[in-house]
Amino acid sequence: MNCTPNPDRAVNHSRVKIACIGNSITFGAGMEDRQNNAYPVQLQRMLGEDYEVKNFGVNGRTLLRKGDLPYWETQEYADALAFRADIVFIKLGTNDSKQQNRIHLDEFESDYKTLIATLREANKEARIILLLPVPSLLEDTTSIWGPVIKQQITPTIQKVSYDTRVEVLDLYPLLIDKPGLLPDKIHPSSLGATLIAKRTYEAVKHGSYDFDLIQTLGIQNAQKSNFHGFDQYDFEHDGLSLKVVQPKRPLFDKPWIWRARFFGHEPQTDIALLERGYHVVYCEVGSYFGNPEAVSRWNKCYDLMTRAGLHPKPALEGMSRGGLVMYNWAAENIEKVACIYADAPVLDARSWPGGFGKSKGSPNEWQQVKQRYGLSPDSLSPGFNEWPIHKADLFAKPGIPILHVCGEADQVVPVDENTRPFENAIKEKGGKITTIYKTGVGHHPHSLENPGVIVDFILRATGHKTNFAAIAAPGSEYRAAAGWVALKGWWAQAAQIDSLCQVQGNIDLLLIGNSITQGWGGPRSWVTYKPGQQAADHYFKGLNWIGAGISGDKTQNIAWRIKTGHYGACQPNVVALAIGVNNFPEDVPAEIVVGLQKILQLVEEEFRGAQVLFFGPLPAGLEATSPHREKYQEVHRLLAQSGYSKNVHYYDLEQLFSNTQGTLNKEYYSSDGIHLTAKGYEVWAKFTREQIDALQ
Repeated sequence: MNCTPNPDRAVNHSRVKIACIGNSITFGAGMEDRQNNAYPVQLQRMLGEDYEVKNFGVNGRTLLRKGDLPYWETQEYADALAFRADIVFIKLGTNDSKQQNRIHLDEFESDYKTLIATLREANKEARIILLLPVPSLLEDTTSIWGPVIKQQITPTIQKVSYDTRVEVLDLYPLLIDKPGLLPDKIHPSSLGATLIAKRTYEAVKHGSYDFDLIQTLGIQNAQKSNFHGFDQYDFEHDGLSLKVVQPKRPLFDKPWIWRARFFGHEPQTDIALLERGYHVVYCEVGSYFGNPEAVSRWNKCYDLMTRAGLHPKPALEGMSRGGLVMYNWAAENIEKVACIYADAPVLDARSWPGGFGKSKGSPNEWQQVKQRYGLSPDSLSPGFNEWPIHKADLFAKPGIPILHVCGEADQVVPVDENTRPFENAIKEKGGKITTIYKTGVGHHPHSLENPGVIVDFILRATGHKTNFAAIAAPGSEYRAAAGWVALKGWWAQAAQIDSLCQVQGNIDLLLIGNSITQGWGGPRSWVTYKPGQQAADHYFKGLNWIGAGISGDKTQNIAWRIKTGHYGACQPNVVALAIGVNNFPEDVPAEIVVGLQKILQLVEEEFRGAQVLFFGPLPAGLEATSPHREKYQEVHRLLAQSGYSKNVHYYDLEQLFSNTQGTLNKEYYSSDGIHLTAKGYEVWAKFTREQIDALQ
């Protein structure tokens, strides 16, 4: 095949150039409107004008040169080389797992290294990032086969990353717990592509700092090995047995996660943090069960690492018995702790290994515990209080972020004897702790297949979480269940709203928001569910109005629509803005508020002189104590403290939709506690009209 460069690919040399090399998943096969929704396109729109992202994905292609459809033979490969990108994402390997290609897998490593070498020849300064394959849920063992990907291809790509010193990002966890985003069991939907775009966005924006911890420590005889594509060093120092794993691109403030016990077991959180520039540190003290000697050794380890330049506040990670040393050290070093992630932690040695409760315990290890703590072989003093379970009040006072992940059916380290009483004590003292109880899960497996919630917790606590709520980006929803005519997804909805704004001109009211706003109806021919239409017809009578709500929209999607659309053409007298509830699953209140503030800034720039009715997220969560309501209340607490210009009128509508006990009126809300019924729209419409009339 002729592989000469395609001259139609324009290059703007003033921008950072990003090449996305890959197969059908990069190309965007199988998804609705791939021209707008393939992950490289979404990445381009998130990054903005300072970047030029090109999609060089080709359906069905293999990394293997002897594969049935080698990527090497495509025009896109030649074009990618000619593009001479500054950053290259490579996502190949999925099709290499097919039966006809497996016979050549012994050449996969050498072929991958050759591909990297050719890209470096095109641009020796290129930053190359290998993307590990997404999950395959197919059951046909002759086709793209998950076990081959997981057990052979992924480890080989990690080895290639290790040997060639290029970066590697694991996409597998992003989708393994979201089968609905893999409609055909292998290709991500447009919503799945959004997850990939976000992860690659983080990588592009990831700064780095030239720092080598092992070199700084002056360690000469460390044993070096491959930890999932990263450099692991094992060494003895000053009586300590240590392990350090170094990131490819250390962050400027050199954050680290300090693992307590079972190094390398369920490593997904550690790997995700290494990808993001964190160091992983391990100090072996497991046989000490968190006694004073263990704490002393950890003090020495902390002093060693921080003197070498690591951040003075590490994130702590304690698994099982690692909870003893982690919490006992933290109790004596509160001011040195960024956050605590505990996984099925032992917090009371009487529970395990003592076996004085529901756990069978471990008699041999219980004898070791008593020995390590200098306790009587025959009895345990009733006043002994050296277990973490006794120190909950210490962790409540400074407000250290704490996350526990536990199997609810754990019979080895029962939650009712460890995490649950600890959690209750912290909350009673006014502290904050988040606990994820895994239903039906015992002591194993630890962690989560998709550790995203754990990773985000640590990133927030250490100041490195990307706030996607404030980064303008288009939506990627496509499902008719969003209340749309089939095949009229997000982009069609956005285009129709844009057209209405340009055609109608000089309107009285523009309603901007998500599915709740979309429910007003109006002249939206591609919207099929309009529970608020009757209320709008009655209360907005005499007003020329447009409903600019799109189902599923978050703050970032509204920001994109206002920033890139033509909404200003309709010159509204009043803009009503209700948005934020779809951010609840992913973003914390402070992040949502920043996103809302960005929207308000864009609204005031786009609609100069218009009056703005700002509702933020509408009340959510039927019960006053529900997680949705708690998040809603925290968002509005922060909004109430914010300052607004004279044209912005802020409202918290909780009392309007709830009774005296704080429960949302079930006549106003559907069973999800989010979407309004026809009666709910009547209440909202009446209130909105009253505010409009008062402004005239």
